[in-house]
Amino acid sequence: MDIDERRNKIINILNSCTDPISGNQLSKLLGVSRQIIVQDIAVLRASNHDIVSTSRGYMIPVSNERSVRRTFLVKHNNDDIKEELLTIVDNGGKILDVLVSHEIYGKITTELLISNRNDVYNFVNKVNENKIVPLKELTGSIHSHTVEADSIKILDRIERALKDKNFLIIP
Repeated sequence: MDIDERRNKIINILNSCTDPISGNQLSKLLGVSRQIIVQDIAVLRASNHDIVSTSRGYMIPVSNERSVRRTFLVKHNNDDIKEELLTIVDNGGKILDVLVSHEIYGKITTELLISNRNDVYNFVNKVNENKIVPLKELTGSIHSHTVEADSIKILDRIERALKDKNFLIIP
């Protein structure tokens, strides 16, 4: 298989998957090293393919034209990370990212793509197992999430739930 054929297969695999697929999985499927996959992904991105890296692997985001988004500014301690994320997904939201505004480094954002309880548990376990310091620690625990939902009513419900748990910062 030549390079172009392999890259086309990567796009086809990512388009057919509903969940992220790891570089290791792609390398096994295509019979190349993980480093080759990383290089192929970089070339595909440079060629304007919308490939997202998540903590669980690569994916091509599915655009839902009916969905709505809202950014929530929140603050909580590290023990409440799971509770905050569960509050959002249990009320029908998908957490697209986390963003902090640092006085020196500016805006720092990373995609999360957390849409269900299993995603929350996996994320929290990775943070705990790898002793990762959450981005919010750079800004005194203040951070924001872009949340996607099927309706404004759902976003309003998420906002109320975050407020009830004292996570929401109202500017």
